[in-house]
Amino acid sequence: MTKNQPKKPVIEMRHISKRFDATQALADVSFQLYPGEVHALIGENGAGKSTLIKVLTGIYRHDLGEIILDGKPITIHNAQDAQVHGIAAIYQEPMVFPDLNVAENIFISHADRGAIVSWGKMYEEADEILAQLDVKLDVRQPARGLTLAAQQAVEIAKAISLDVRVLIMDEPTAALSAHEVSQLFKLINTLRDSGVAVLFIGHRLEEVFTIADRITVLRDGKWISTTSREDVKTEQIIRDMVGREVDDFFSKTESEQGDLLMSVQGMGKEYVFTDVNFDIYQGEVLGFAGLVGSRRTDVGLALFGIEPADQGQIMFEGKEERIRSAEQALGIGIAYLTEDRRKLGLIMPMSITSNISLPMLKGYLSRFGIINRNKERETAEAFQKSLTIRTPSIKANVEKLSGGNQQKVMLSKWLNTHPKLLILDEPTRGIDVGAKADVHHLIDELAQQGIAIILISSDLPEVLAMSDRILVMREGRQMGIFTHEEADQEVVMTAAMGQNNTTAEVQQ
Repeated sequence: MTKNQPKKPVIEMRHISKRFDATQALADVSFQLYPGEVHALIGENGAGKSTLIKVLTGIYRHDLGEIILDGKPITIHNAQDAQVHGIAAIYQEPMVFPDLNVAENIFISHADRGAIVSWGKMYEEADEILAQLDVKLDVRQPARGLTLAAQQAVEIAKAISLDVRVLIMDEPTAALSAHEVSQLFKLINTLRDSGVAVLFIGHRLEEVFTIADRITVLRDGKWISTTSREDVKTEQIIRDMVGREVDDFFSKTESEQGDLLMSVQGMGKEYVFTDVNFDIYQGEVLGFAGLVGSRRTDVGLALFGIEPADQGQIMFEGKEERIRSAEQALGIGIAYLTEDRRKLGLIMPMSITSNISLPMLKGYLSRFGIINRNKERETAEAFQKSLTIRTPSIKANVEKLSGGNQQKVMLSKWLNTHPKLLILDEPTRGIDVGAKADVHHLIDELAQQGIAIILISSDLPEVLAMSDRILVMREGRQMGIFTHEEADQEVVMTAAMGQNNTTAEVQQ
């Protein structure tokens, strides 16, 4: 809070809680926003930041607690209610209409301007708003040709046209250059000076420390701390973000390292990630850690041929491979378990049996092209038993199963390809504690069998508990690889946020 900070907040969230099935997304969270304040909200992936701002903008209704505006309780049912109360949000991907011009985009939400548009007045008012922001744009220019930074300026102008009092900015710098970030910060300072309360969600600590008056940390859906910029310490902020205990997670059994399976040198994909280097050995679990936007999944997709790399070298079992398709990846022994099982991982209306056999369907066809149902059933039954898939019948459609059992079906599907390298992308997301423990045990068993595993997970304690080594990424760049002994929550989070005092050694 700044020295001249008024004592009365413009908006308060008091004891806000929100649950989604078994997940407590927010638990008794309270914080205040003051006029003319930039308040940063930070935390790990899954800390509750997005849920909190969706409550504030009317996308979600909170289960408990209240929202106070100017000292009076309000109810926000939807985005229109939020707009009426002067609450607006902009995101890292601006939502402009490309075929409308700048002025039309600024006033698109003004339902009170009537059926007949006074174009001259609209252009004049759009120019006035942009002048307030010291932004030079042709208000008659179509939005299609604007840079990302200019689109964000249009979004901010739109909020000002609606008399915004609280502006939420969710990862607004994620896709901006350093110069564009500087321009955005000038706009934010202009908003601050005009009395707008800005809630800034970000994960680049250097930016947060530059722009924010106060910083609030969320962890596991709970409020942890609020610190003024004058009192902030990098080490304490990171400690607040990662304060969970690793002991709650199953730990991987120690085992001897097998032979080198794959070596990746200088792998990159233009505009996505660059210069990724690592070796992985038989029976090793290599964790991939990083914050949202770190591009861990993109590396996994490149290795599986879904979004092939255009730079670097991949050596697999001593042979150079240029992986250009999933079929090619499967052919050499790489399998990939997606983070989105419902949309990309499983065919929900199909049976457990059919889902498991699908990637290897050719192996179940007779010479006349007819599926051998007995062989298919035997495979499904074997996986049902070994992975403890809870279902009345292997003929049941996977959409009828719980999230944890759906995850086990997806694992069965890829294990049925007999992989040498298994890439697991968020394998325990959205499943209960019991199913999570089952998956951890399975990862351990597969590693003991000599299967190499890349574990991509936003759950840092999970990565620390299950990995032999951890590769940390930040915005498409590899920040270093840490051994199990070197890595702890603070070390990994410090690297993920680009706060290394020295460059971490890139181990192979």
